[in-house]
Amino acid sequence: MIHENMLDFLLSNKLISRQQHDFLAKHSTCTQLLETIDWSIALRNCHFVGVVYVDFAEAFDTVSHTKLIHKMRAYGIVDKVVHLISSFLIGRIQRVVLPNGFSSWKPVGSGVPQGSVLGPLLFLLYINDIVYMFADNVAIKLFADDIKIYMEIDDNSQAVEFQDSINCIVNWAKTWQHLRVSLRKTNLSTTYLLCGNVLPSVHECRDLGVSVDRTLCFTGHICN
Repeated sequence: MIHENMLDFLLSNKLISRQQHDFLAKHSTCTQLLETIDWSIALRNCHFVGVVYVDFAEAFDTVSHTKLIHKMRAYGIVDKVVHLISSFLIGRIQRVVLPNGFSSWKPVGSGVPQGSVLGPLLFLLYINDIVYMFADNVAIKLFADDIKIYMEIDDNSQAVEFQDSINCIVNWAKTWQHLRVSLRKTNLSTTYLLCGNVLPSVHECRDLGVSVDRTLCFTGHICN
């Protein structure tokens, strides 16, 4: 009941970003992939599209309880519900059980319980505000903890702007891939950095189960 009431409140007040496509009714990998149809429009106009994929390692296990509670209050969730969810999250302990023994009990200081009804919704609340960090010409799509940002890039000033967008999520990113989409034979020499590391530019990337190459040709996906 708490889950349904919270979700109704968040959706009716349009507090959950429309860029999130997981854990929500009528949203899926298909809806997110369909929204990136603007890539094909950019290619038709002979423009480059820079795309960066970010996967947050152990994202569900590293959610800060205190910061999550702070965000819940910021979204207007009443104190009675906040206190109830605080009790649900805080004070948990866990141990590892093996065939020949088990570890000692340790307190769980972060994370949302996976396999629970509330866990996915709490994670959506935690990551929801990341979509507001970017300029209007930088698109962002979320599927739970998987993030994809992209932008049309045709000169160095736009490349700098895209790098600024990458810097916005640099403290979250753990693993990544970078794909530049273009039909033009000329190429920009731009490279992008994450924590001082050059993002590898790849010819093909797996995007929510679909293999996408730099010319939006799906031959590789069909063959596999």
